[in-house]
Amino acid sequence: MNLQLANLESLKKIVLKVLKFLAFFTLGAFIFWLIYRDQDIERIKSVLKNDVNYLWVVVSLFVGLLSHISRTMRWGLMIEPIGHKPRFTNTFMAVMVGYLMNMAFPRMGEISRCGVLARYEKISFTKLIGTVVAERLVDMISLLILLGVVILAQFGKVLNFVKQNPEIEEKLTTLLSSPYLIIGIIILVILFIIFRKTFKHTAFFKKIIEILNNFKEGFISIRSIKRKGWFYFHSVFIWTMYYIMLYSIFFAFDFTSNLNPIAGLTTFVMASFGMVAPVQGGIGAWHFMAIEALSLYGVANENGIIFAFVAHGSMTAMIIVIGTISMLALPFMNRRNDIIEERTK
Repeated sequence: MNLQLANLESLKKIVLKVLKFLAFFTLGAFIFWLIYRDQDIERIKSVLKNDVNYLWVVVSLFVGLLSHISRTMRWGLMIEPIGHKPRFTNTFMAVMVGYLMNMAFPRMGEISRCGVLARYEKISFTKLIGTVVAERLVDMISLLILLGVVILAQFGKVLNFVKQNPEIEEKLTTLLSSPYLIIGIIILVILFIIFRKTFKHTAFFKKIIEILNNFKEGFISIRSIKRKGWFYFHSVFIWTMYYIMLYSIFFAFDFTSNLNPIAGLTTFVMASFGMVAPVQGGIGAWHFMAIEALSLYGVANENGIIFAFVAHGSMTAMIIVIGTISMLALPFMNRRNDIIEERTK
């Protein structure tokens, strides 16, 4: 009876994972379809064939590879305080497998890369999860800092964009002054005050507390890193490379080659928030955010769509290729390493 219940519970988890995958994939595909449904496919093919300087795409991919190498080295620094020094090849391939897994299941990459490294380097999976939590905390802070820079640097341009599009200004004004919004906020505040004790026992509240505790543990683990200088260097280098990776694509097209670095930073930050969306590889959401960002600088929608397709498509292709190679190479490389170690004993 217990075995049947266990099998039923296992089957339930599998079904939920499949449904979750399908839901996220459908959402991303739907957004992607909305963006590209009315586009002139022949024009897109023509631009891709004749008007793209693919040398800059290659430069972008090379810079992206440097960011992945730097992330690997930073993760190695974060693992050292827990008493391990994993091989660079295994750590790099684990990172790339993680990126690949995110293409299938959002947020699965963190678990996957920890599982890979735990298996091949004999490191505690739980401790590795702690390092990834800390790493994600640093990434979140980095992205928020960049967002602050963009807001300060481009606040005037955003205001001008709103003023030049009266329908947007009207919608924002209507929304903010809506009596339904005000009444809704008041009701939520009253309900929170009345049911605050009950709220503390809900799964949602417990999840928030868990996230805050993870952040706390993340800060503590960062403090124990021995080579902090290199850690800070890689943290800055990773995001600098991410930015240059996208900005390089600007020079691949005539309609974006004249835009300044701040325009590239704005597009990068907005598109990065598209990656945060719970869809596989940011598909659809990333495209939408990049297109909207480029529109602030006068890039026509039909051109922004092609830019987003090339930029997102190239980095996705790199992750699929390197991630797949890493997944296939890991067992072979480690079997070979084990044989060499046995012979040297």
